[in-house]
Amino acid sequence: METIRIIPCLDVKDGRVVKGINFVNLRDARDPVEAAEAYCREGADELVFLDIAATVEDRGTRLEWVKKVADKVTIPFAVGGGIRNVQDMKALFDLGVDKVSINTAAVRNPELIAEASREFTKKRLVVAIDGRKNAPGSGLPRLEVVVKSGSEATVIDVVEWAIKVERLGAGGILLTSKDADGTKEGYDLEMTKAVAEAVSIPVTASGGAGKLEHFYEGVAIGKASAVLAASVFHFGEISIKEVKEYLKAKGLTVEM
Repeated sequence: METIRIIPCLDVKDGRVVKGINFVNLRDARDPVEAAEAYCREGADELVFLDIAATVEDRGTRLEWVKKVADKVTIPFAVGGGIRNVQDMKALFDLGVDKVSINTAAVRNPELIAEASREFTKKRLVVAIDGRKNAPGSGLPRLEVVVKSGSEATVIDVVEWAIKVERLGAGGILLTSKDADGTKEGYDLEMTKAVAEAVSIPVTASGGAGKLEHFYEGVAIGKASAVLAASVFHFGEISIKEVKEYLKAKGLTVEM
C-alpha cells in the first residue's frame, strides 16, 4: 500500500509565512525558519516553500529566504515561485533544495518541463497546477488552469494539462484549488480525483483542508498520494501527528 505523505506549505511573502483565502487577503502566520524547524520536529514528510509574490512581481525566487530554511530542514524540501528556467533551478539545488516546483513558467513554456526533467531527473521536478471551477455553459473548461497566483485565466483544461505535464517529464503534480484555498471546507475532490485518475505520477492535494476528515477524503475519494495544508498547521488548529494518527486509524499507510 502506498505511504501517504503529509506536507505543510510555507507561502512566503516579504520574508514571512502568510495565509489567505482564495489566494487573497493574506495575513501573517509565522517566521519561515521557525515554521520549518517545527514541522521537521513534528514529523512532516516533506516541506513546500512557495515564494508566492515572485511571479506577480516579475522576479526570481528570493534565494536568501530559501537558504535560511534549507540550512535548517531535515526532510525533503521543495521550492516554487519565480522559477523561470533551468538556471534558476540549479541555483536552488545548489542551496540544498530537493525539488523544484514550476507553475506559470511551465504553462508559458511547456518545453521547460522536458528540459528540466532531462537536466535534473523527473523525481526533482514538480509541476504545480492551480485550478478553478467554471459554471456549466460558460464556454470555458469546467476545471480551468489559472496562473500568476490565480490572477490570470488560461482556458486550459486542468486534466488535459496534467496529462501533458506527465508526458513531458514531471515527476509529480501539486494540485491546488483556488476556489477551496483557505476556506477550510475540504479539498476539491472532483478536481483532485479527475487529475489523480488521469495520471500515474503522484498528485498532492492542496487547498481547503480544515478538519481531519478532509485529509482522509483527499486520499480515499480524491485519490491523492499526498495531502498538503497550511492554515490549520500554521495556526495550531491541527497537528501533523493528529493527521497521521487519524489516517492510520482509517487504514491508510503513513510514516509515523
